[in-house]
Amino acid sequence: MTHWFHRNPLKATAPASFNLYGVSTTTATTKICNDLRNTRARLLELLTDATCNPDMMKNGIDGYFSLLQGFISPLDGTSQENKLRFILNFKWTDTLQGNVPSAQQDAVFELVSMAFDIALWYTKYASRQAGKEDITVDEAKDVHRCLKTAAGILTHLKGVHISRLITPPEKGRDLEARVIEACIIQCQAEAQEVTIARAIELKHNAGLISALSYETANLYQNADHVLSSLDAAYTAKWRKYLQLKQCFYTAYAYCYHGQVLLTADKCGEAIRSLQEAEKFYNKSDILCKEYGQTKGPGTTAKPSEHLFFRKLGSLIKNTLDKCQRENGFIYFQKVPPEAPQLELKANYGLVEPIPFEFPALSPLWTPETYAAFDISRGLKEEKAKPKQEDEVKPMKEPDIKPQKDTGCQIS
Repeated sequence: MTHWFHRNPLKATAPASFNLYGVSTTTATTKICNDLRNTRARLLELLTDATCNPDMMKNGIDGYFSLLQGFISPLDGTSQENKLRFILNFKWTDTLQGNVPSAQQDAVFELVSMAFDIALWYTKYASRQAGKEDITVDEAKDVHRCLKTAAGILTHLKGVHISRLITPPEKGRDLEARVIEACIIQCQAEAQEVTIARAIELKHNAGLISALSYETANLYQNADHVLSSLDAAYTAKWRKYLQLKQCFYTAYAYCYHGQVLLTADKCGEAIRSLQEAEKFYNKSDILCKEYGQTKGPGTTAKPSEHLFFRKLGSLIKNTLDKCQRENGFIYFQKVPPEAPQLELKANYGLVEPIPFEFPALSPLWTPETYAAFDISRGLKEEKAKPKQEDEVKPMKEPDIKPQKDTGCQIS
């Protein structure tokens, strides 16, 4: 399979102690605060643990968010805002804008920021799996599922929770609508790449592969368009990736459409379609080089050297050579001056996000426990208050070396 995907860095965060001195009045409330601190720390460890898998991540998600819900959901039988929602301050960086964090005294900000990072983790896990040289069918399904899961998390944040923030996200921040939307579309497009790889391997109908490739190219184009109104200083590299993938899968679409035309004895049109595939492939090659030279957050790579890229170039050349030979011996058809219009619609293989919901409230939260948090007493100062810093240290992500690309496909 050996696919390659661009990845932005994880968000980083300042520690959250959950030490509600003065407000926490019982052993039950103290236990909740201690468990929140520990499950948060554990979840952050999982985000940078190279051995973490989706099952481990699911356990971490359930452990932390089931407790954090007690700071957000109404627990006193009324529709009033949870009294604990605005009691703690949380700091998070943004993936595209360095180590200076945004801060909000709002548990919903913590909820959506952590969930955004978890969505990123699912995409990074998928990327590591997809880049392996010997990937099994089950691993390919994991890649597909993780990308749809990430899209589902982000879709849920966008549709339900981000609008609840008291302070709306600033332009270009991770929680801003355009950044979220671009991430969702990218996840869908990459999941469809997995579908296309599987369809090619199983030698499915060339028309289906062409249509899926065309749909995928359009997704990448849409994601690029969404980011076009944001500052190029921090989106340029990401947009180069989206543009090169758009050209790459447009080339795929024209290549397989050419095969469909040849099968229908339209050899002249097939040649023209293959010539268009060659044009877009060469354009994607240029964009690959520009991607490698563009500074900005995200992956450092040379995508044009990956086998998945080189194989398409060989396929286009060999198919075009075949069409030209057949035309010279059998069909003698004129090659149209204009490329065929790709108005293709895939009936199968299109990706939708997996619906996501946060876990249910932890059983540790009861009306009595909630009532035992007494905000009227006010938070007491911690004895050793940490030094305030303008920057938050970036997450130390695992240094995953690319594996040797042998061209092995899904087995």
